[in-house]
Amino acid sequence: MLKRTLAVLLAVVLIVALVGCGSQKRQTIQLTLSTEDAEDILAAAGVVLPDYEEAVGADTTITYLYYYDDFHNYSEDEIIQTGYWTFQNKYNGNVEWRETTWADLSNDLATAVLGGTPPDFTRAWESNFPTFFTQQMLAPVGDYIDYNDPLWSELKYFSDTFFSIGGEPYMFITDVQNNSCVLYNRRVFNEYGFDDPAELFLNDEWTWDQMLDMAMDFSDPDENRYAFNSWHTDATFLSSTGTYVVLLDQESGQFYTNYDDPRLERGALMLMEFNKNDLHYPIWNTWSLNRGESAGGMKEGETLFGMDSRFILDEMVSREAFENIYGDAGDVMVVPVPRDPNGDGEYYIDSVPSGYCLCKNAPHPEAVALLAACERFKIIDPTVVRIDERQKREKLGWTQEMLDMWNEMYKIAKSKTTIVQYSNLGNASTYLGNMIGFNNWDNPSSWAELKESNRDPLDNAVAELNEMLASYDPAA
Repeated sequence: MLKRTLAVLLAVVLIVALVGCGSQKRQTIQLTLSTEDAEDILAAAGVVLPDYEEAVGADTTITYLYYYDDFHNYSEDEIIQTGYWTFQNKYNGNVEWRETTWADLSNDLATAVLGGTPPDFTRAWESNFPTFFTQQMLAPVGDYIDYNDPLWSELKYFSDTFFSIGGEPYMFITDVQNNSCVLYNRRVFNEYGFDDPAELFLNDEWTWDQMLDMAMDFSDPDENRYAFNSWHTDATFLSSTGTYVVLLDQESGQFYTNYDDPRLERGALMLMEFNKNDLHYPIWNTWSLNRGESAGGMKEGETLFGMDSRFILDEMVSREAFENIYGDAGDVMVVPVPRDPNGDGEYYIDSVPSGYCLCKNAPHPEAVALLAACERFKIIDPTVVRIDERQKREKLGWTQEMLDMWNEMYKIAKSKTTIVQYSNLGNASTYLGNMIGFNNWDNPSSWAELKESNRDPLDNAVAELNEMLASYDPAA
């Protein structure tokens, strides 16, 4: 069996960070690693990859349709420890990139499938499900993955609950990522005498009311201070209710509306408080002229909370870029979205899958499954985990406390208090946007009025979606 290069003391590891929709920046980091044999550790837990001779899909080139290529473009002297590295070196597999753009991805995929030249796979996003399947662009993966296997079992609940229908999984989910967080600068909090949200969270006291009190004390439009300054404050906050406007019922394999849930009403009322008290920076009108970045203004003490998806952090590719927006890295901290003080006492996190989707009529489905298994293996490889954490400390300036909190949020994302906010439900998505787009309301309605104005069209759109699901034939 091939010995992985990570067993040596020194390794050069390429970290690829994505910025926006398609641009890439790369930096090479030299790290000292232990000689611990991670394969033996995982094997002791029953997590193994097949030998080369037994691997279905080995010796295969598969095509990848996407708007960036994170598999190639590495120089020969770089040691790349990713699932693709294992797919290449252990199984003699290869990935051929079929280039598209963010805007053209779905059209190019549909054209290729209908034209009889389908790629093998593309990236897994929650927005792929279920529309890209009912439109016969993607295919379920139940014939090629067993979520009961120790390699995959940690992801079984997430796959079964959010991305399976009738027991059939629809994606190769290699990991679950928390898609919501609250970022803040402790220097600013100290200046205003606010309690530290991280300490409140550790004491189980981090609630909506605490956040609202701080936001009210901080915000002053006349002084250009706003508690919130992020694109998706509304969706991020609603994730903490523990539910969503449209949900998937696993037993029936149908979607249903949930807008009468009192948890959503409580969340909507809190967002209305944000709006009517001018707590949110008016991004929809003057975003490009002022802050320019999600959570921009935090460094200057003009923004209290960056409440957005995890991309606030993931898109920072250097300490300089990080500190230019948020302030000194040692002052910055992250915490989950606060919990509903009248809820069940749990902290909920909006989560998204990472991994791969199998294209309809893919020529080499077994090889895509093998690549996904390699990727999953690397994600849980303890040596690779240490590389990622050291990268954040040494290149981005994260403190150990921040890393620990990030890992705590990662645990929540993989637990049963994770939720998924479906964003591509056909016509239903339009009415979803009407109901949760609190940021851009000039005169916010009540939740009751919002429900009344959107109930019939949303119900009809969900019924149409369910009709498509009921008539969907994966074998067609």
